[in-house]
Amino acid sequence: MNWRPKFSLRAKLAALLLCVVALTAASSVWAEHALGDVVLAWSLIVGAAVLPVLWLAARVMRPVAQMLRALSGTVASYREGDFTLSLVIHRDDELGDLMHAHNELAAALRTQRAHLVQRELLLDTVMQNSPVALVLVDAHERIAYANLAARHLLSEGRSLTGVRFGDMLGRAPPALRNAAAVRGDSLFSTEIEGVEETFHLSQRAFILQGSPFRLYLLKRLTRELSRQEVSTWKKLIRVLSHELNNSLGPLASLAHSGAEIARRGDHLALPAVFAAIGERAEHLHRFVSGYATFARLPAPCPEHIEWAGFLADLARQQPFNGPEVLPRVPGWFDRAQVEQALINLLKNAHEAGGAESEVEILILCAGTDQQIEVRDRGSGMSPTVLAQALLPFYSTKRSGTGLGLALAREIAEAHGGRIQIANREGGGLCVLLDLPPAPP
Repeated sequence: MNWRPKFSLRAKLAALLLCVVALTAASSVWAEHALGDVVLAWSLIVGAAVLPVLWLAARVMRPVAQMLRALSGTVASYREGDFTLSLVIHRDDELGDLMHAHNELAAALRTQRAHLVQRELLLDTVMQNSPVALVLVDAHERIAYANLAARHLLSEGRSLTGVRFGDMLGRAPPALRNAAAVRGDSLFSTEIEGVEETFHLSQRAFILQGSPFRLYLLKRLTRELSRQEVSTWKKLIRVLSHELNNSLGPLASLAHSGAEIARRGDHLALPAVFAAIGERAEHLHRFVSGYATFARLPAPCPEHIEWAGFLADLARQQPFNGPEVLPRVPGWFDRAQVEQALINLLKNAHEAGGAESEVEILILCAGTDQQIEVRDRGSGMSPTVLAQALLPFYSTKRSGTGLGLALAREIAEAHGGRIQIANREGGGLCVLLDLPPAPP
């Protein structure tokens, strides 16, 4: 370790004065022996002239040293966040100008600190009174901040500051724990005080004051989804009315044409009329059957399913990249229903805009759940679409029926499980089908 002594300006001037006196004395002694009395006299005169100059330099440097000590003290207070100190100015020279500029800097810092404190108070007021539950977790997985909504929702109103985030999740519903484990936005439902509630969880990583943090935003969507459900039923009625009118109008016209052709006795034209009527009727039948299938989903009949054969049959209908290692424990679900749900999910994944080679299925049988994930690298979903994607008949596609995800949700819930949707980091979507295990 290198050590360098620290000397003040006054000590350096004193040392310089001693050196000059010593050199003067030495030169006088040398001159007396070597050159005689004349040179000795000149040496004494020069030494006598140097001493007042050094004394004057010391007087000039004294206020500089005082100002440097004052600046050192104010800078130390600024480093601690205290901008209340200012320098007292009794000079009208360059040093006075420097001290005046220093005081102006202190005043500007005080003003900025006051504005910053006001903005922080405003931000804290907004966050504390926000209906969105907000939890900020530091790099040590401890909660650094939680607003009122988070405390009431997750801790019965008690403070969460300093609590380990994992301990808080350990007391939370399992659906929230699973959603927090997914690095991205997700939608889940859980029962709170006997009422089924739906939440949207958003999480983001960022750097705050040089340290990594993770922000969790938990928004209750039950009321919004109820409004969306009413809107969706209205949309369903409009879609059904539009489709029925599109089919019934031509059918009525064809029936009238057929009657007119029969009246004229032109029997050769009747088969074409009947064929057109049959085609429109078949289209209407397929349209209504799609909705009827969703409404009449039968109770599932779970059975033990070997994963290899199940995935092979599924791949013949929709291509995907399967897992390299399959669970040793066989699946337990209704084969036809889960296969239909996964076909819908894979179809959505291929239509999401990503590469076909990046559509994949992952299977995990651990603990008490069977988890089947369908992943893609498409465009993902906006928060608005993510919040409504599981609603029946909701679709952003021009020709979509809005039944694919809704049917998968119905199948999962009929099995006693659930479905979760989350955007993936790096782009794309992850749909998790979480099913209960086989009974013991």
